[in-house]
This record gives sequence, structure tokens and C-alpha cells, in this order.
Amino acid sequence: MSTIEFNEALIGLENNLQSFALSFTRNREDARDLTQETMLKAITYRNYYTPQTNFKAWVFTIMRNLFINQYRRRVKSGAIFDHSKEVFLVGNIHSHEDSAIEKIGVKDINRQINLLGEEYQTPFEMHFEGFKYKEIADKLGIPIGTVKSRIFIARKKLMEALPEFAFSAN
Repeated sequence: MSTIEFNEALIGLENNLQSFALSFTRNREDARDLTQETMLKAITYRNYYTPQTNFKAWVFTIMRNLFINQYRRRVKSGAIFDHSKEVFLVGNIHSHEDSAIEKIGVKDINRQINLLGEEYQTPFEMHFEGFKYKEIADKLGIPIGTVKSRIFIARKKLMEALPEFAFSAN
């Protein structure tokens, strides 16, 4: 795919990208920013696109990953913007007066994490702290597939050991 073809295909997706971004951000201005960042990243990393594969899926994956990374950064910074009509900053920092039930829950979770064994505990905790699979693999000197497997098994063991904390969509 030539540079001109790549750019034309990317520009042709702009409206679709904007709609997709709006579904993530729920704010037109943020959606425009996300679309622009996605297009810039696609152009920057165009050498990583494999010709004769789904170009639209490739670009949409870039957008999804950008949104997730931005969201994680906002959560780590301790503040989230509420995009309701009255725009204000919502603190995402826990109060120092956690309830007794919350403290017991955290203790139970930490106890179960500590029971995982170091081969599962270390990759799981690193992933939870925000490290990417590749970073974990490099730091621990193990293959990336092993990292993914250990994190998956750690999650499974924790879900079995802590059924009271299971996620429910209802």
C-alpha cells in the first residue's frame, strides 16, 4: 500500500472513527481529539500495517488502545472529568475513613493474592500496576505467552477463591 493509498484510506475512515470515538468519550470535543490522535498514530506507525489485512480493524484497534491508555492515566492521576451538563472534576481518591467492610475485603483480596505463589503473584501484581505484558516478560526474563498464561491463571484462582467479589452485570 503506497503512502497516498494509506492516507486516502485513513481519511475515508474519519467519520467512522469519529462515531467510534464518541461511543467511548461521550463528548464531541474529546471524540475529535481521540480521532486526531488515532490518525496521527496510524500515520506514525504505518509501517506496522500488514497489507491485504483489515485496515479498518487495524485503525479501530489503535483508537481503542489509545482510549484505554488515556483512561488508565486519568485513573492513576486520581481525577476524572464528569462530562455532564455541569462540568466538574470528580476526585478518584479514596477517603482515609474506609469502612470496616472495605478494609476486610481488601485484606481478603491481598491474602488470596499472597497465596498465589510467586510465579503467579509477581506477573499478576505487575499487570495490575499497569505494566504491559512485554514489559513484564522482559523484566522477569520469561516469554510473553508465559506471562499471559500466568496472569490468566492468577485471575482464575482469585475468582475461585473470592466468589463474593465476582463481577455481576446485573
